[in-house]
Amino acid sequence: MRPSLRSSALLLACATVVAAAATLLLQMPPAAAADAVRTATDGGTTAWALMAAAIAAGLATLAAGYAVAVVGSAAVGALAEKPELFGRVLVLVGLAEGIAIYGLIVAVLILNRAG
Repeated sequence: MRPSLRSSALLLACATVVAAAATLLLQMPPAAAADAVRTATDGGTTAWALMAAAIAAGLATLAAGYAVAVVGSAAVGALAEKPELFGRVLVLVGLAEGIAIYGLIVAVLILNRAG
């Protein structure tokens, strides 16, 4: 059984979420990571900011993957009938990809605000 475009896009989105969370956590030096764990138990805001940034990037990536799967499958169907629609279809898929970029921007803003 061949995997569908939707399941492939969802798998790609999940892999991107894991990569985004790992990147956010691995960019901290060990002392800052230990400090973040310490403030998480004290109710500090650093751990909440890291979690919010990871959730913002992760959910936006999942939404973008789902949007690209839906728009991409419809685009392939439209291009099969009318190949001259390529430019319009490309713009629609690009708009769906933009959702992930917005989530990344929000995650960066959260991390900058947290210090």
